[in-house]
Amino acid sequence: MTITVRPLDASRTDDFYRVHCAKHGTDWCYCAAWWVDTWEGWGQRTAADNKALREKLFRQKQYDGYLLYADSRPVGWCQCGQRDLLSKLLQQYKLGRNPAVWAITCLLIAPPFRHQGLANRFLDEILSDLERKGVRHVQAFPRRGENLPEEDVWTGPERLYRRAGFRLERDDSEKPIYGKRLVSKDGS
Repeated sequence: MTITVRPLDASRTDDFYRVHCAKHGTDWCYCAAWWVDTWEGWGQRTAADNKALREKLFRQKQYDGYLLYADSRPVGWCQCGQRDLLSKLLQQYKLGRNPAVWAITCLLIAPPFRHQGLANRFLDEILSDLERKGVRHVQAFPRRGENLPEEDVWTGPERLYRRAGFRLERDDSEKPIYGKRLVSKDGS
């Protein structure tokens, strides 16, 4: 299987929807959760509401993540971008603004491709790309615990980030914050 990772851009929005689809059971959120102002009413939102928000983000040229391909088929998604763009994230975790910090806030592998180590490879490629782009600090927001139901690990499992060298930056019994300092090509 040939694995590639590509940043989301205007030419790949159809691939975004191929990952977020009924076939995979992922056609409700469209990775809109962090873009709404509050969790209040989140459960009452429809798939159409969330897809409309995603379409609006695309019209605003907000391409906030990466796609994972297996043999040229889109099979994974990771929402990743400047942390300060997600005001709900800042509020929920009581974080101050810092435009230098990036955040990984969603990680999805299509069900037929799970438990094959693809998430590890996906994250490694994303981190390499962030380093090339000059990002120096990235945070992740996994749920605490092992063997959580898949619907509870939409931000990525805690062990994934630990394996990739993320360190615990803020401990919490359920929602810790992990971070990783990245190094530029010149070693800084």
